[in-house]
Amino acid sequence: MPHRHRQTRAVGAAVAATAALLVAGLSGSASAGTAPSPAAPTAAESLRADAAPPALLRAMERDLGLDREQAERRLVNEAEAGAVAGRLRSDLGGDFAGAWVRGAESGTLTVATTDAADVALIEARGAVAEVVRHSLADLDAAKSRLDRAAAHRDTTDAPVRYVDVRTNTVTVQAVRPSAARALLDAAGVGAGLARVETSAERPRPLYDLRGGEAYYINNSGRCSIGFPVTKGTQQGFATAGHCGRAGASTSGANRVAQGTFQGSVFPGRDMAWVATNSQWTATPYVSGAGGQSVQVAGSTQAPVGASVCRSGSTTGWHCGTVQQHNTSVTYPEGTISGVTRTTVCAEPGDSGGSYISGSQAQGVTSGGSGNCSSGGTTFFQPINPLLQNYGLTLKTTGGGEDPGEPGEPGGTWAAGTVYQAGDTVTYGGATYRCLQGHQAQQGWEPSNVPALWQRV
Repeated sequence: MPHRHRQTRAVGAAVAATAALLVAGLSGSASAGTAPSPAAPTAAESLRADAAPPALLRAMERDLGLDREQAERRLVNEAEAGAVAGRLRSDLGGDFAGAWVRGAESGTLTVATTDAADVALIEARGAVAEVVRHSLADLDAAKSRLDRAAAHRDTTDAPVRYVDVRTNTVTVQAVRPSAARALLDAAGVGAGLARVETSAERPRPLYDLRGGEAYYINNSGRCSIGFPVTKGTQQGFATAGHCGRAGASTSGANRVAQGTFQGSVFPGRDMAWVATNSQWTATPYVSGAGGQSVQVAGSTQAPVGASVCRSGSTTGWHCGTVQQHNTSVTYPEGTISGVTRTTVCAEPGDSGGSYISGSQAQGVTSGGSGNCSSGGTTFFQPINPLLQNYGLTLKTTGGGEDPGEPGEPGGTWAAGTVYQAGDTVTYGGATYRCLQGHQAQQGWEPSNVPALWQRV
């Protein structure tokens, strides 16, 4: 079939690229059918993973049990793994069943497929192949059925649901296993697709009505700024929807009038943005350990298993790993979907704060369970859907702040647009397929960033 012919060519291209193996043993610069020029930047260079600030590295050392060199290598490996996984997702099509990194330095990338004939292609790219029963598309479809069934039921005893690519299942985390089984039955999701995990966790939003620092809502509740953004000439910041409703006023940690919530969604999702007044200036930074600035260079989504760090006004700077994307969680106020589950700790008042992997913005703190003394699980609202929903542009160190025109006459690629894996654009007379979800910016044109775009 044509799919197999395409794979044969891709294997040949990957083998030819073995001279470009990187730290983790991943041929990140290889692409199906075409080979980028020798001058093409690596994924680590494009995503600024090779220039991590000291504050981020120190937090990774503390929370992930690494030394400085391990932390540096981990960030580089995760950037390269994301690029390789993106190319394999494109090449495998409907066979693709997810990807994840593992090891102290994220030195091993595993890519799952439903077809054993794909193993050679995966291994030629330097990844470990795992043949599984269910494709990622099948798992996502089953998760959608669970979410639809949950919308008509009380799911407080089965509050968390996610696609777990490492076990090739849709997992329901429940206080009472019987509640999980009842939900699976209602959704028509069979035992072969699902896994029930018993847990005493009851996640809740992490807002704080005690007062404190960061920013205040209507001079009362407190949350944390997520990421500075712009909308045209208007400056502001992204944060969690449960922190405030549209029209609510905000003031800064210094109690100076700051801005107004322009949009807010909660439950369903957990996203909002605040437009600030002229006294406040959006900067491309996150507050790290000791108040040091951590640069934000983009919004490329980190893979499962990757390191991620969070900045919040209550507990400061903490790190952990990405556990699952596409998670649904039921709070007392209702269910939210499409969030990412992590091992990073958080406490009330941290809500809305920044999640960042290397220099890449990941999302804003939603809620969780546990604390930063005993450890816990938290969820974040991914930043790219938030930017797309409100037409915002992330403030970054790497490019223009406002959406631009298509990069070439007749081309469809445009800075400021949020692209998902699999989207196609034209640029410079060629067609490109998106490999990793991100918001486009000047300097990240498809021909310049092979970690994000594949010419087809």
